[in-house]
Amino acid sequence: MNPALRRRFCPGHLRDVLQHGLVTAVLCVLIALGLTFSGVGSLASQLVYSLSIGLIAWLVIDLGRLTISQDDQPWPHGGRGLVLVAAGIAAGFVGGNLIGDAFAGRPMLDFLDFAPRKRTSTLVITVAAGVAICYFYYSRGKARYLEGQIALAQRDATEARLKLLETQLEPHMLFNTLANLRALIAADPPRAVAMLDHLDRYLRVTLAGSRALSHPLAAEFARLADYLELMSVRMGPRLRYVLDLPEALRETPVPPLLLQPLVENAIRHGLEPQVAGGEIRVRAHRDGPMLAIELSDTGAGVDGAAPADNAGFGLAQVRERLASQYGARATLVLQAVPGGGTCATLRLPV
Repeated sequence: MNPALRRRFCPGHLRDVLQHGLVTAVLCVLIALGLTFSGVGSLASQLVYSLSIGLIAWLVIDLGRLTISQDDQPWPHGGRGLVLVAAGIAAGFVGGNLIGDAFAGRPMLDFLDFAPRKRTSTLVITVAAGVAICYFYYSRGKARYLEGQIALAQRDATEARLKLLETQLEPHMLFNTLANLRALIAADPPRAVAMLDHLDRYLRVTLAGSRALSHPLAAEFARLADYLELMSVRMGPRLRYVLDLPEALRETPVPPLLLQPLVENAIRHGLEPQVAGGEIRVRAHRDGPMLAIELSDTGAGVDGAAPADNAGFGLAQVRERLASQYGARATLVLQAVPGGGTCATLRLPV
């Protein structure tokens, strides 16, 4: 079986086929009851005729569509679908009448000897029921297929949006690093070499993270460590940091470039304005079904004149990344720390 055919006969599609068969059987029973109450034969014979016609048509049409449809569509394109429906109804009508005639002890294809009006009414009931059921399931299948395509397009759009946000942040950090490196090459070559080493590791992790929507939290912390080392080369002893990542959370997936903008914001707005600098502490822990990452600093604190939501380009980008990937399930809260400093708390689903 080729891969496309195997996908069409997957358990999910076969479950849909069985559901279609069950509904078809219920409709056939209702038709048999209606004909019986109208005085057309006994209930037993009408059930056999109706169920035989309906279930044969169902098997031919439902299994046929899975066999001949293309491009993972739920139904074949164009005239092929109409031909399949016509073939299924014809097979059901002839095969069902043969089974019903055998059950009732009548001559084979006894319906051919019916009066034209009775023969026409029998055929009309079969065709109308078959077309109605097929159209109903065609509409449902097409709607589900389109919903899947929309979800796929939304996922692709989210991925493109996240990549765009990353490209907006990366040059900003890179240009600052290169400017500092240029100054160090002449003034302090050993520190320039150390800065180049950290930049190399940072870019390697960045390249790996840019190929996916998420990567392990350990990779995000490793990237953050190299970034902080780059900043330490520039700031010297004015910058101190502690990274606390429990072993149990190392493989937890998170979006790439999630923590660096927060650290960059803490350095720029909290530590650099102070002559003595300060300390940055990043701690991850589980909080029920959520992953909590707290990033605190001992800097100047949140500016009371401006809302926390406007505290820097990086914070706005992090919020947008969280909204794109998690919607309302993830939050970023920025608050002042008693005694000086700021704490940014990220909460996202594990």
